[in-house]
Amino acid sequence: MTSRLAFLAIAAFWLTMNGLLWRSEFGVRGGDTPVPAELVWQKILTAPDASSLSVFQNGERMGYCEFSTAVGQQMATLDDASLPPDSFGVSAGYQVHLAGNISFGDFTNRLKFDGRIYFNSHRQWRECNLKISARLASVEIHSQATNQSVRIKISNEGEMVERELTFDELQNPEAMLRTIAGNSGIPGLGLLDLPQLLPAGSFTGLRWEARRTRVKIGTEAVPVYQLETGALGYTVTVDVSTLGEILRVQLPGGIRAHIDEWSRP
Repeated sequence: MTSRLAFLAIAAFWLTMNGLLWRSEFGVRGGDTPVPAELVWQKILTAPDASSLSVFQNGERMGYCEFSTAVGQQMATLDDASLPPDSFGVSAGYQVHLAGNISFGDFTNRLKFDGRIYFNSHRQWRECNLKISARLASVEIHSQATNQSVRIKISNEGEMVERELTFDELQNPEAMLRTIAGNSGIPGLGLLDLPQLLPAGSFTGLRWEARRTRVKIGTEAVPVYQLETGALGYTVTVDVSTLGEILRVQLPGGIRAHIDEWSRP
């Protein structure tokens, strides 16, 4: 189980870091309207409401997650008569938080995850923390942009292993796995077939498209921002409301997360 837990943490971090590297605008797709990715990014970072999503794999519910921002948490402290100041989330930077739990495959215990990403006032990421844990094992990942490195801590039934990797080492998944496994004594880490899932050099290879379109939620067609890219040989799609709320995420492996209203008749 620890080997799969480590893989989930590494894959989640890889996808997160790719998402943090958006910096361009994209072309038209069908009759939709192209928008700058920076516009959608700003909407997500300043979303006033938390996004509560149910998580499914191949149609079977496997858990839930909640995405929130520091701006939304500050907004929640205001009363109806108060207007938010213009400096919300600007002077001290931005922060996003993702937490939840899922059951996965033959795991006998649910996996809990909790992650935070911090940004400066220019919306550039500066720190990332992620923890995935089960009953007897956990994987923690910490990264800072200034250090250009990632610290990974693996705990398994009282046994602790810590490794530090540079961003360059993350370009080679096979070497990365060997570095993490080392002489840890944790069985299974070296058996993961990561090279087929995370091709070398793919850490910075994602290219996102951003557009404004309409999707059907329940019985209504509503305007959304849609982000799309290719990852691990599959398509990854994120639908975002015009206020920045995450409405739906489609990931490889038949995994999908969406708000409950999405599937209501």
